[in-house]
Amino acid sequence: GSGKTGLSIVALEEALAAGVPVLAVDVKGDLSNLLLAFPSLGAEAFVPWAEGAMGPEEDRTPAAVAEELAEKRRAGLAEAGIDESVLARFHANTEVRVLTPGSSAGEPLHVLSSLERRSARWDADPESAQASLSAAISLVLRLLGRDPDPARSREHVLLSVLAERRLRAGGDADIASLLADLNDPPIAEVGALPIDSFAPKAERRALAAALNNLLASPTFASWRSGASRDVGEWLAPKNGKTPAVIVSVAHLDDEERTLVLGVLLEEVLAWVRSLPGTARLRALILFDEVYGFLPPHPANPPTKRPLVALMKQARAFGVGVLLATQNPMDLDYRALSNAGIWAIGRLQTDADRERVVDGLSGTAGKRDKELEAVISKLAPRWFVLRNVHAEGAPVLLNPRHAMSYLKGPLTRVELKRALAGRRQ
Repeated sequence: GSGKTGLSIVALEEALAAGVPVLAVDVKGDLSNLLLAFPSLGAEAFVPWAEGAMGPEEDRTPAAVAEELAEKRRAGLAEAGIDESVLARFHANTEVRVLTPGSSAGEPLHVLSSLERRSARWDADPESAQASLSAAISLVLRLLGRDPDPARSREHVLLSVLAERRLRAGGDADIASLLADLNDPPIAEVGALPIDSFAPKAERRALAAALNNLLASPTFASWRSGASRDVGEWLAPKNGKTPAVIVSVAHLDDEERTLVLGVLLEEVLAWVRSLPGTARLRALILFDEVYGFLPPHPANPPTKRPLVALMKQARAFGVGVLLATQNPMDLDYRALSNAGIWAIGRLQTDADRERVVDGLSGTAGKRDKELEAVISKLAPRWFVLRNVHAEGAPVLLNPRHAMSYLKGPLTRVELKRALAGRRQ
């Protein structure tokens, strides 16, 4: 109820309007509201969405509800000085793409593309390609219930050696090919050990059988089709339009979300590290509802390592990272300490307020009482904006009305409707 998702969407709109590409991780399904940035101020575009805004005993027509929604939008945008020409320009200059791994509601995503589809990075940046391959193999092993650690797991090392051999030779390393390599190894040694000493034949056959079961699963097939995991390609402007790429995982269960986003964030980190350094903002990454994906020690989900690394390093390469959460108590302190700008909204508990104030206080053990008093009195959609690198008191922020219609989380059916409406 603080308005953080609205603030996040307005931040994305401002970045896109400035020509900065955006990659957004959508855990709840409401960042896809960017599709509802209608290019006009009329009520016609609201009619398909009016039913969702009507109460159970609503006696008004959808057209009347749509007119009310449009009027609220007109009034809110007028306060921000946004007219129809600004909306039309934003709509024309922005390309919104929604990727839905494991679903056809948006554009399917091949989660294992760095394993099964050879990338040109093997020629230009093999270290980056190796990092993406390692993340994909870790995902496969997690799905099999086996040790996914790249340094500790013999199965991870074996699959990596077999896959990298194929990819460096110019081919793909699809799972069916790896099955054949496990049963009839094309190599004599792994490291300094003979292949049969490193991974006995019985163990290789057991791993091959598990991979075959995974390959035969109809559910797994949906994760192996669609767009390749290529962040550089996603965020490259096309036809003069600034890309907004939304990876929606609202339809997945908690474990699937963690696995998919772990692989995605490793890919983002590999892409960031391949960029030249710059002080100019070249891209913005938003992760809304980051609770559970960046927990304190000792929890260590697959998403934690790349998120901490992005918070520490991405700014040097011109990539901004924006995290949003309702639960600051449940974030890793290393990530919090690397946040340069804070937008603090209404917090529900005293413990959350104390954690944030402690994190922003300049001296250990010395609480900022003035800041704490302001935070405790915030109304919805008001935020304390704090730049830790700037001197002076924090300022209050009330974000403008969003150009996008903030309907709330979109179902799969609604997402298809919104995509169709955007194309029309």
